[in-house]
Amino acid sequence: MKYYIIAGEASGDLHAANLMRAIRENDPGARFRVWGGDRMQGEGGEVVRHIRDLAFMGFAEVVMNLRTVLGNLRLCKRDLLDWQPDVLILVDYPGFNLRMASFAREAGIPVAYYISPQVWAWKQNRVKRIRRDVDKMMVILPFEKAFYADRGMAVDFVGHPLLDALQQEVRQPDQALFRQQNQLPPDRPLVAILPGSRRQEISRMLKGMGSVARRFPDCHFVVAGLSLNPPEVYRDALAHENVSLLFNRTYDLLVHSRAALVASGTATLEAALLGVPQVVCYQANPLSYYLARHLVKVRYISLVNLVVDRPLLRELIQSDFRERLLAEELGRLLQEGDRRQEVLSGYEELGRLLGGAGASRRAAGIVAGMLRQ
Repeated sequence: MKYYIIAGEASGDLHAANLMRAIRENDPGARFRVWGGDRMQGEGGEVVRHIRDLAFMGFAEVVMNLRTVLGNLRLCKRDLLDWQPDVLILVDYPGFNLRMASFAREAGIPVAYYISPQVWAWKQNRVKRIRRDVDKMMVILPFEKAFYADRGMAVDFVGHPLLDALQQEVRQPDQALFRQQNQLPPDRPLVAILPGSRRQEISRMLKGMGSVARRFPDCHFVVAGLSLNPPEVYRDALAHENVSLLFNRTYDLLVHSRAALVASGTATLEAALLGVPQVVCYQANPLSYYLARHLVKVRYISLVNLVVDRPLLRELIQSDFRERLLAEELGRLLQEGDRRQEVLSGYEELGRLLGGAGASRRAAGIVAGMLRQ
């Protein structure tokens, strides 16, 4: 079978790659043509566009890059028709993927959607488009199934694919060896800084996240870098002597970190499922944030807080994203005490709510059943 898969961000690349591996268990002769990253390419995907050229963050940024976005849409439509896959699999990335779902339906190509757009947060009327254009929707958050059911659409809850990724990739490396290999201090507590994957959010947030390091000279801070970005993107945080940069070792870093500063997004779940107390950070383009405040219908920006349905993690957003408040919460998380234990207990509840590992195989089975029909 021929599978055309579109993922537009680093997390989508990870989960789509695991899905491709699971699909191949059912279909050893599977062929993949993809919009994605290095992980999907590593699973045999023929990459049409790389995620480094796709991820634009925020309303204002999309407008500024509108010519590129529209050009990518035209290319994708032509390529989809030329390749004629047996199924189009969309992975999150709603601004682009919902348009491709509509196009594929009109072209008679079956559409499966893995990792629902966050329609429960804003633009809830998109459910009508999804019901019209998507043949199978697979959701990964426990409350999403009820949300869709209330709007007359049956979807499949497959569990969260991060549980698969962590099970597969976290190896619990020896702490002393990890520090030695990466030239980290042998005895100071580590604090991970996860500034996101997109250059725009890194440039907006990393300097502020790194500035906290000077308040904790007894700790060592490590920025989790991604090789899809050039090293100079991370330069702002490295002005402090107790800050290092480590590429492509995010999970290993989290395993050995006492606490973390995390840009809002999937990384908040990663840190939580690895048991790392964290401060959630978010700072957007002022125009994008202004529009989001009036459009988004959620109480929290962190996925952790959304799933447990309470402010378990402190969220420092826009004007609250400043050094003093970052240092205040980080200090409480580093110490043994009630606040740290409250967060760790909340993480146990989070794991139960997200269900067990196996999302990739369950999703692959649903796609296989869809193709048989």
